[in-house]
Amino acid sequence: MQHHLDEEHIPIYEIRPRFEFETDLDVEEIQSRISKALDSSSTCRGHAHHGYGMLALPEEDIQFWSPQLNFSLEKTEDGGTMVSGLMGPRPAVWTMIVFFYSILGFAAMIVSIIGFSNMALGQSGAILWLLPLLIIAFFTLYIVAWFGKRWSRDQMIVLHRFFEESSGLKIP
Repeated sequence: MQHHLDEEHIPIYEIRPRFEFETDLDVEEIQSRISKALDSSSTCRGHAHHGYGMLALPEEDIQFWSPQLNFSLEKTEDGGTMVSGLMGPRPAVWTMIVFFYSILGFAAMIVSIIGFSNMALGQSGAILWLLPLLIIAFFTLYIVAWFGKRWSRDQMIVLHRFFEESSGLKIP
């Protein structure tokens, strides 16, 4: 799925917006441009080498929901480069979100197994009343992550602009 990530359009429904496009520039040229810009930048830090890169904000600007931009550069058959990017929370934050989703899913599975097993045995399935609470917790976590993305919107734009300006590429 491709999106144009700018001030007017950061996909509302996506927690981690993505982009993908092809360019005539080769991998080494793009990496060199980004690395050179990072060496003289005070707005971003990161790296670009071996077909992969990461852009983040300086330590003093990082908050809990601060994003980072991970991108990959792959040579195409015609000598160009396929550029793929993923904007999202830092790995520790993303791991925490996935961990909580996993806990909620595991709890829903256990509650379902116990509740439906009890019902099959002719016993009370009252534990199944926990399922709506787990579903509410699941959607609450989604909404919290969505608001986290909204709170980090300005920082996402900084990373996006830095990528475009340093690489000389316009994300379609």
